Amino acid sequence: MKQSYKIFIDGGEGTTGLKIHERFAGRQDLELLHIDEEKRKDPQERKKLINQSDITFLCLPDAAAREAVALVENNRTRIIDASTAHRTDPDWAYGFPELSEDHRRRIETAKRVAVPGCYASGFIACVYPLVKAGILPTDYPLTCHGVSGYSGAGKKMIAVMESDEKPEACYSPRQYALSQTHKHLPEMQKICGLEYRPMFNPIVDDYYSGMVVSVPLHTRCLTKPFTLEQIHETMAVHYQGCKFVKVREPGGGKTLEDGFLPANSLAGTNLMEIFVCGNDDQVLVASRLDNLGKGASGAAVQCMNIMIGLDETTGLL
Repeated sequence: MKQSYKIFIDGGEGTTGLKIHERFAGRQDLELLHIDEEKRKDPQERKKLINQSDITFLCLPDAAAREAVALVENNRTRIIDASTAHRTDPDWAYGFPELSEDHRRRIETAKRVAVPGCYASGFIACVYPLVKAGILPTDYPLTCHGVSGYSGAGKKMIAVMESDEKPEACYSPRQYALSQTHKHLPEMQKICGLEYRPMFNPIVDDYYSGMVVSVPLHTRCLTKPFTLEQIHETMAVHYQGCKFVKVREPGGGKTLEDGFLPANSLAGTNLMEIFVCGNDDQVLVASRLDNLGKGASGAAVQCMNIMIGLDETTGLL
């Protein structure tokens, strides 16, 4: 008989939690534990359900996620945290299995897994292979540009953007985190092994979901001058055989739409595409993903599948 796993989603009414619920629709191998609406913030009720579960997803603010972990009183319950709270904690597995075999093995056996941030996923997917291959120096002054749909900002932002009284400014792309203190920066630096944090320019735009994260590189500043083709080959080899991360042909080829790279083409999926564009002097490495998919709920479900020994694509597109 197929084993059934008890699953609790702490914070299931938030955007990520709701998306995880959607991805579990129709799955017969999971038993979802539900909390009464009036007890959603009751520590004792949450504690009971966390400890009844085989796996608990934390879709909570950072402080609440840390409190939830402290409620675990057994050695059986495994935690998948979608918050920022534990992404740089060495005792937690970082939930990006495509980065290396070591990352995948840690997820397989971990009791605690931290799901990467959405922008961080896009940045790390572009930068980690180049650092690992010795192409990108760890002290390179990196700049990262990212554009995302408004769903990544949560329910309050969604309500504003979908209101009949939406402010005029919300019809325009809006850059934010101008102080260079975005919460994804610590994991972007640490996971890639960088000596310095990158300059990060995130932009939220007037569409629901999907994102593009871009990292421009001057080849004269690499460990030695590499061609666009060599950089593309490095990325292609690194992600060869991955089910969710695909490296497109050099320059983007037919994947680009009339020379444009729209950010919402992978909305609703757990896919990520890597593009290597530009020329031998200036190379643009970019990733496209769904901020609610590979950047959040999809990545969390993928990690759960790996943790319980299932095909990682189960229940995912």
